Amino acid sequence: MQDKENKILENLDNIDTDNHHIDGFLNYEIFKISDFQLTPGVLIIIAVLLVLTWAIIKGSKRLIIGSRTEMDVEFGRRHSIYMILKYLMYVISFVLVLEIIGIGVNALLVGSAALLVGIGMGLQNIFSDLVSGLFLLFERPIELGDVIEVDDVVGKIQVIKLRHTVVLDRDGVNLIVPNHKFVTEKVINWSHNKNERRFMVRVGVDYSSDPKEVSTILKKVAKANSFVIKESNLHPIMVRFSDFGDSSLVFDLFFWTRHSFIVENIKSDMRFQIFDEFSQAGIKIPFPQRDLHIKSGELKS
Repeated sequence: MQDKENKILENLDNIDTDNHHIDGFLNYEIFKISDFQLTPGVLIIIAVLLVLTWAIIKGSKRLIIGSRTEMDVEFGRRHSIYMILKYLMYVISFVLVLEIIGIGVNALLVGSAALLVGIGMGLQNIFSDLVSGLFLLFERPIELGDVIEVDDVVGKIQVIKLRHTVVLDRDGVNLIVPNHKFVTEKVINWSHNKNERRFMVRVGVDYSSDPKEVSTILKKVAKANSFVIKESNLHPIMVRFSDFGDSSLVFDLFFWTRHSFIVENIKSDMRFQIFDEFSQAGIKIPFPQRDLHIKSGELKS
């Protein structure tokens, strides 16, 4: 019985010794600056916090966005919610890390107030972009996949970040646009609320042409294009006799499409087809002409 008690006491002593070693390792002073002391225990807590933050962000992305793609109607709205949550988690983690290492946030703000004022004066545009990014994420005037026109450039929204937005233009170039442009300047959103948009192709024909035949051919070309909406009465294909030009009769072909981003290619295909149809029908597309009349007369001395 005495032997068992001695073994139990010996095991307890070993456990206390192991705990002492673990405590010694966790509290080992790597370096110290004033009241700040960096130890392995602090590093482990910070590492666990960062891993936990990463896991929460990844899990929230799966929960909020899931398997949805940019083609889904709800994707842009859910992505905005995810981005807000992501930045919020970053801020919370940063504050907690400061508290863990012994740097109080209040003391940091008070001690660096003058510095922050100086930095703020020099970084006004950056802060403007950050605030504008929050407006974009909350109000969602633009969403992922939207076709927009900004600074006379038409492009598709690829990524909305807190400071800037990535826009893919028609030449396949990614433009980095500061977020304040979407809040303070005029931006045309071709995809806002709905994807259907109306566009126009203008063509002039010779005065000898039959306007009704021209209208029939133009409507035929539009109906033959696979990107043109034809099944809805709300989006009619229409030909307008616009004007009696100086050298031609001017017609406008109006059509609706859900493919605003490639509409210039759609117009080009239509022009090719219109040219072929007019050639077969004997309809000429004139070029500007001027008749010069010279009036002759006798010179008087």
